Amino acid sequence: MDELVKFAPRPTGAGEMFQLLRDGQPRTRSDLATVTGQSRSTIAARVDLLLASGYIAPAGEASSTGGRPPATFAFNPAARVVLAVDLGATHSRLAVTDLAGRVLAEHGEPIAIGEGPDPVLERVVELGHRLLAASGRPLDDLVSVGVGLPGPVEHSTGRPINPPIMPGWDDADVPGLLGRRLHVPVLVDNDVNLMALGEHATQWSTVDDLLFVKVATGIGAGIISDGALRRGAQGAAGDIGHVAVPGGPELPCRCGNTGCLEAVASGPAIAAALRTLDVSADASGDVVALVRAGDLAASRLVREAGRHIGEVLAACVSVLNPSVIVIGGHVAESGEHLIAGIREVVYRRSLPLATQHLRIVASRTGAAAGVRGASAMAAEHVLSAAAIDALIT
Repeated sequence: MDELVKFAPRPTGAGEMFQLLRDGQPRTRSDLATVTGQSRSTIAARVDLLLASGYIAPAGEASSTGGRPPATFAFNPAARVVLAVDLGATHSRLAVTDLAGRVLAEHGEPIAIGEGPDPVLERVVELGHRLLAASGRPLDDLVSVGVGLPGPVEHSTGRPINPPIMPGWDDADVPGLLGRRLHVPVLVDNDVNLMALGEHATQWSTVDDLLFVKVATGIGAGIISDGALRRGAQGAAGDIGHVAVPGGPELPCRCGNTGCLEAVASGPAIAAALRTLDVSADASGDVVALVRAGDLAASRLVREAGRHIGEVLAACVSVLNPSVIVIGGHVAESGEHLIAGIREVVYRRSLPLATQHLRIVASRTGAAAGVRGASAMAAEHVLSAAAIDALIT
């Protein structure tokens, strides 16, 4: 009896039925009835509701086995658009995408996150309107906004909490400030979480356990476990930048502690170490430029930073057992030196079972990872089963 229950078709609401169509594969009413176990009349009524919403559309006719060919239906990602926003300490990237993440218009420019939420978010609104116009979509087509911030975010409220590199942003009502101007729901998360989402969705969708590590002005990690992003109790999971490096230098960190990974291995930390050697470097971009130009001191210090990061990641590997570790962020653009240092320590310090099939690789999406993740988060908010049910009822 249990086996019959396990494999019997499960009654499905319209929102759950819509999830079957999100892969873009055209299906007939008969296909949907077979999968869900629902009557043809129920399926027909729900298909009509979804067609009226615009979230599915006719997709031609299936092959006929005799008589009139049956009509097929598929997800229509062009029905609405989302605004994806990736804010870093010194950069912003925005894109208008369809509901499947296809970029319709995008823009990037330098910012100073320390200017505070009002001027930065005012610029986001201005650019959002410009990108909608550039993509030929009216504001009414916008259904949600996804925002990544370079600091800890309480995901349930979308408010940054004591962000070390974001003066003036503590407890700022980012969803409210943007939502009142754009008139749609606004989802906010830590930028590294969104980079993990973006990398996973676009490059590693068949991998269930992935760790994305951003090495830039700060250092953080996004955790994909069992195929889903794990944020932790307050949204602080993955904050490896403030883990003490075993045996590392006791350098002061802006969080108030000493010896944190960020204090010894971030872009600014490497730049500071270069200055002690009379090499001119002020930020992550200078470090990357020096390594690419073949500077031996910069290359050596980047590899040493990789070793420090590897010390912390070795512990993460033992706890989380990922099958892929993706290294991204500005410093990762310096090439193989950083990843070589990380691999050297992780493979030496972690248990053989945990590293048997572990891959440590550079980000494939690069600077676009955050925007891709913000788009995925914003789209999921309006495409979930519950959201679709609420929409059509």
